[in-house]
Amino acid sequence: MEILGIDIGGSGIKGALVDTNSGKLTTKRHRIVTPKPATPEAVATVISELVMHFNWKGLVGCGFPTPLHHGKCLSGGNLHDTWKNVHVDSLFKEKTGNTFFIVNDADAAGLAEINFGAGKNVNGTVIMVTLGTGIGSGIFLDGKLLPNTEFGHIYHQKGIIYEKYTADSVRKKEQLDYSEWGNRLNEYFAHLKLILSPDLIIIGGGASKKMNKFKSQLTCTVPIVAAETQNEAGIIGAALAAKFHIK
Repeated sequence: MEILGIDIGGSGIKGALVDTNSGKLTTKRHRIVTPKPATPEAVATVISELVMHFNWKGLVGCGFPTPLHHGKCLSGGNLHDTWKNVHVDSLFKEKTGNTFFIVNDADAAGLAEINFGAGKNVNGTVIMVTLGTGIGSGIFLDGKLLPNTEFGHIYHQKGIIYEKYTADSVRKKEQLDYSEWGNRLNEYFAHLKLILSPDLIIIGGGASKKMNKFKSQLTCTVPIVAAETQNEAGIIGAALAAKFHIK
């Protein structure tokens, strides 16, 4: 079954057709730069361009980088404040005519890994952590998703949320070397262990390709691995969300 998967990020909006039975992309990825400012109307226009690029008339799954509840934004996340309370699925359907299933971007990446990657056939609690502009989280128990968690927003002992202390964007902004950043990540993963007792943590986002640069700093006793689907995870998982009708 082919479904168009779209992954909306702070810097780029990517899409491809996905064979949801195998988890393989059946077309080349097409990427459009995320508009600045990333207002609802501006992003919806890019989504329309992607749908037209693939000449797609069917279901669309879309990974979205904000807290969500049944397709409705609870905040603007790292996109734009005007997204708050917007029903993203309705907006995109109105713009394109396609039926959309909107899923949190980290949940989408986790769906890809649970079905086709490092989390496949892993029992117990698996946490997907995406490291990019912010920190996203997807939590699975025996392969079943608990949607719309926001464990990037738990507080560090310094009184700031971990997303503002540990995201990849913070590494770049503060010019941290990978050893320093790895130590911060280790603090974060140790805290996740304390409150969730996971059996496996999977790192996604661009950082999944850089684990060799900071892995030696990760002394947390929970197994921590890189996402096997890497930068395609969000697209694959978004398509799976549409297949499974996850919102």
